[in-house]
Amino acid sequence: MIFRNPAGAPELACNECGCRWFDRMTNRCYECGAAVSEQDVAEFEAALRRFTEARDASRSATRT
Repeated sequence: MIFRNPAGAPELACNECGCRWFDRMTNRCYECGAAVSEQDVAEFEAALRRFTEARDASRSATRT
């Protein structure tokens, strides 16, 4: 599950319990132990890239 934090950046949360804390060594949620799929990680990374690109474009537009 991907949600937006107050600054608008994407954050990855557990699909089972909504927790945002993951053990990166085992790719499991700390709260409930559910596995984080490679698809979820890929979707989060794509959302993070889009956010970064939009933020950088916005900063460039305000500088010119």
